[in-house]
Amino acid sequence: MARGARGRLRGSPPRTVLPVLALLAATTTGCGGSGDGADGGGADGRGPEKTRITVGTMPVADTAPLQLAMDKGFFKAEGLTVRTTTLSGGAESVNRLRAGALDISFGNYVSYFLAHANKAVDVRFVSDAFASAPRTHAVLVPKDSPARTLKDLDGKKIGVNTKRNISALLVQKAGKAEGVTFDDGDFAEVDMPAMETALTSGSVDAVQAVEPFVSAIEESGAGRVVADLGRPPTAGFPIAGYATTAAFAKKHPQTVAAFQRAMARAQKQAARRATVVRTLPDYTRITPEQADRLSLGGYPVALDPARLRRVVQLMREFGYLERNVDVEPLLVRPGP
Repeated sequence: MARGARGRLRGSPPRTVLPVLALLAATTTGCGGSGDGADGGGADGRGPEKTRITVGTMPVADTAPLQLAMDKGFFKAEGLTVRTTTLSGGAESVNRLRAGALDISFGNYVSYFLAHANKAVDVRFVSDAFASAPRTHAVLVPKDSPARTLKDLDGKKIGVNTKRNISALLVQKAGKAEGVTFDDGDFAEVDMPAMETALTSGSVDAVQAVEPFVSAIEESGAGRVVADLGRPPTAGFPIAGYATTAAFAKKHPQTVAAFQRAMARAQKQAARRATVVRTLPDYTRITPEQADRLSLGGYPVALDPARLRRVVQLMREFGYLERNVDVEPLLVRPGP
């Protein structure tokens, strides 16, 4: 299992965050269908070219539909067996796709667009995954902090999972709306499970966390929300999707199409909150009680170029991209 051991701001987590840390002990493999070998099944034009695929994932609410597709046999119905590998973040997703260690991977759109623009990987998007909603992404400060708004964090250090990815970008956009400018120097990299420790130790002045860590930090009394990034100006923002390489998509079009059909079914079912709440304990260590209290975002059924252009536009606004990225050619349209 891949872990987020990057030697960044860490510490022994307090007892209150242990249930959330157990997320990283999530299952790393799952069977999603049939298939006797890594390849085969597509020669007659009626099945996937590759019947066993490896998919990168993370043990967060965003990936609930992937687990649903495995649990409910949606991949099996498409002739696929899916093995999942747990990742620490978008950078690892890009590196593993480039190395051929993953066939398809979950990851945040900012990391994928950056990698494509920098020619690190010729990315192709095959499925949407998650869009923000109130409280799915938030900036938190220690409970006794004098800060009440993002503007109060001007000149302070904010912990983010990775610099120059979706976390930092959302903070920058929300900060601009309040009249404060944040740049790379204002952020420090902190793994999500270590954010409560970073707050209580004073290593950072604030953190940008996602669910279930937002709820865990609040419930422990270690911190409070000063900015809900799931509200305007970043409401409904496209957060993450599933991608592959152009080479894989070209060589295995029917495999990709099978994955897309299974995921579309699962994303549609994830529109029912109760379905996601029931699924979370299956692939994380979140208890049913904790899952029931989480804030959940949206699970788009189809890739929408207009929505993804919003990501590119925001990346250009804050200097992540020097040139525009044409979104349309990067989308793999679902087959019949």
